[in-house]
Amino acid sequence: MKNIKRLSIFALCAVGIIIQNSCKKGYLQQPSLGSLSDVQISSRAGVDGLLIGAYSALDGQAGNDGGLGGGSSWEVSPDNWIYGSVAGGDAHKGSSGSDQPPINSIATFTIDASNGFLNDKWKADYEGITRANNVLRILAKVPGISDADKANIIGQARFLRAHYYFDLKKMFNNVPYIDETTTNYMQPNTTDIWPKIEDDFKFAYANLPGIQSQIGRVNKWAAGAYLAKTYLYEKKYSDADPVFTQVIIGTNSAGVPYDLVDNYEDNFSAATKNNKETVFAIQQVANDGTNTISEANDGDMLNFPYNGPFSCCGFFQPTEDLANSFRTDANGLPYLDTYNSNQLVTDMALLSSDPFTPDQGNVDPRLDWTVGRRGIPYLDWGPHPGQAWIREQSSAGPYSPKKNVYYQATAGKYSDQNSWAPGTANQVNIIRFADVLLMAAEVKAQLSDFTTAETYVNRVRARAAHPSGFVYTYKDASNPTGGYTTTPAAHYVVSQYPAGAFTGMGQTGALKAIYFERKLELGMEGHRFFDISRWGIAQQSLATYFGFDGKTISDVSGAHFTPNKNEYYPIPQAQIDLEKIGGTSALKQNTGYGN
Repeated sequence: MKNIKRLSIFALCAVGIIIQNSCKKGYLQQPSLGSLSDVQISSRAGVDGLLIGAYSALDGQAGNDGGLGGGSSWEVSPDNWIYGSVAGGDAHKGSSGSDQPPINSIATFTIDASNGFLNDKWKADYEGITRANNVLRILAKVPGISDADKANIIGQARFLRAHYYFDLKKMFNNVPYIDETTTNYMQPNTTDIWPKIEDDFKFAYANLPGIQSQIGRVNKWAAGAYLAKTYLYEKKYSDADPVFTQVIIGTNSAGVPYDLVDNYEDNFSAATKNNKETVFAIQQVANDGTNTISEANDGDMLNFPYNGPFSCCGFFQPTEDLANSFRTDANGLPYLDTYNSNQLVTDMALLSSDPFTPDQGNVDPRLDWTVGRRGIPYLDWGPHPGQAWIREQSSAGPYSPKKNVYYQATAGKYSDQNSWAPGTANQVNIIRFADVLLMAAEVKAQLSDFTTAETYVNRVRARAAHPSGFVYTYKDASNPTGGYTTTPAAHYVVSQYPAGAFTGMGQTGALKAIYFERKLELGMEGHRFFDISRWGIAQQSLATYFGFDGKTISDVSGAHFTPNKNEYYPIPQAQIDLEKIGGTSALKQNTGYGN
């Protein structure tokens, strides 16, 4: 099957469409110079081109570089590495303390509505919404499309629109709603849009087929997973439960039954993407012939070790709080409350030429697929050398990111060097099957079905425990692409929870275990801030992180999370100003951020 991301590079030009830029007054309503009329694109080919354009906006770049003063690619990265992981305690900003200062205020919760990153993120999501709306608006004018094809197209467009609104909702909470029938774009943001998001996902779930003709197109079960996730965010556990149950026995868009891939790391490699664990992912491609990395994960272009074999840039460094979370006890279980009291040995403040022995204690192997740490194989690039690959340990700690990095052996195929920083062909996982299992476990625990919740969590932990997914030492450290020994690179000890453990813990304990498992399984994937915010534990979790990392790492020293304010980001001031009529804006600022 052809990949929809590859098609998206060419489809809009082939159809002759220039999509109108979005994001409210002054952006949404600008004339689309050089675009074709509705009549000219009112064809099956035109609709297909518009739909591919709606998919193409998933990477955030279309709403960010429309010649209207858009910002940088990392500001709108669809994996939300800044807004979900840096803000959530998974990662320090990285690089140096003075580099990209708008991220500093996000990490320390001193952000205000003038931060331009927020405005660019807002614009990027509304660009996607506008493109999805254009599909629906034009489709209604096109004759001769079968009912089945029409339902499929509408289902995909409404899924995509709901995804963009979900991203806005979890970030800003109060956002204006526009659809394909909207003519007055001065809409208020005082109406809850969860029902609208639900409706779109419900339609997609009811009308999309289980199998699609192209890799990357969403199917029925992706829609079901996102619908159930929406219910979960709304705390509608009884509604979410049966949907998750059906999704778990569903298939990906190629018709392959969902399951966990055998090896955890296969979720983060371009060579093994679109696998049986993929529920909804944003497709990326390297070396597409455009001599840019715009289709190759340019939102993560900063997030490679500094001064190493990569051309840039030392951002997105895992926190000590996250790394310590992978410590396991003698039974192979995590320290849910005292993980920082069982901290890992690090090379903090040591030169790469100084002697160092990596931690010898029990750890979960997912640590070494998530965190690059000194002395441990860094994929096939050799042992991580420590400070030599870190720009400024004092402001960001001793670790490097790993899940977004390409392998040396296949760099020619899956990396893209057409910019000053690398691109990659790694897909962006928005929902993968392990995420579904853990969300379903959360729902089961909320409904007091602790046995099933435990089964789902143990399914995830069993994969982590299997030796095939361990990190192993190199056969020849001077030639790390030459393969690996059968000697684990660290002391990996991880086990399933014993039968009845969740029941014995009660609901509070079972939920704590599930929340912690999400931290381990989904670390550095952009989920953490949104999870701890919706759980109501952000203040506690971040205080633990700030207190531990802040003792030795300066970027979060003195940081403070304010409840009933910082769970959401401020509405961008630029958008509030654009919505003013007679000095009064249609948009209201979020609580705690001023007028």
